[in-house]
Amino acid sequence: MTKTGNVFTRYFQQFDWSGILDEIFSKLVSLVFLILLFYIAKKSLHLLVAKIIAPSLKLSRQDEARQKTITRLIENLLNYALYFLLFYWILSILGMPVSSLLAGAGIAGVAIGMGAQGFLSDLVNGFFILLERQLDVGDNVRLTNGAIKIAGTVVSVGIRTTQVRDADGTLHFVPNRNITVVSNLSRGDMRVLIDIPIYAETDLDEIYRIIADVNAEAVPEHPEILKEPDILGPQMTASGQFNFRVSLVVEGGMQTSIYHIFYRLYHEALLKEGVALPTLAPVTGSGSKG
Repeated sequence: MTKTGNVFTRYFQQFDWSGILDEIFSKLVSLVFLILLFYIAKKSLHLLVAKIIAPSLKLSRQDEARQKTITRLIENLLNYALYFLLFYWILSILGMPVSSLLAGAGIAGVAIGMGAQGFLSDLVNGFFILLERQLDVGDNVRLTNGAIKIAGTVVSVGIRTTQVRDADGTLHFVPNRNITVVSNLSRGDMRVLIDIPIYAETDLDEIYRIIADVNAEAVPEHPEILKEPDILGPQMTASGQFNFRVSLVVEGGMQTSIYHIFYRLYHEALLKEGVALPTLAPVTGSGSKG
């Protein structure tokens, strides 16, 4: 055996390989047990929220949307705490000096702090969103930050992000710090404006009659319409297009569905009565506070 071979042999012989393998096996068993325990704890937390916390909130005076918001928030907080404990225990099992790492965090504090500024902004903004009830789970909202605009239904409100699902099903995760303007379309009564394009020579009295007949037949079937529709009559757009406008006051969150339902009813009734309608004119509708 060469001299170099003897050096390597003596080097490896100085290790207690039996002890090392025993320690590795022990850590692997501990990690497997920890992951199993974490899985059980996560399922238990979900059951705790679903079976105890959520039913308890139903006994409070909070409305359903607020109950869902608080339930999602509590579940998110418990999950964050559980993941923190998992990370702490993994470091402990691997033999890393957790206390030293925490004490030494000040060394990297400046670098981490720069990255944590956004996280802290999310927490602060999220706190005020929840405190002021700017939005709740199930609300139809428009979130604006400069040129960025997101509209849809609130799915979840967390301490860091708010989740909004838009009309085509896309789920947006919006950091709370980026929410600067909240337009909540589910608070209070909303006004639906339906503009039907018409020709300038159209008999307006005939349109009034047809629209009134549709309202008399269809409005009683929609209790979400809070008062008799207001037939405003002819309007002119900036482009010179004549429209016939009808205004309806509806419950918050129902404006989109009512707009599409009644636009179709008006359109079909006018065509059935032989009223000629433009085919290439833009059709617009909007919802605003009543």
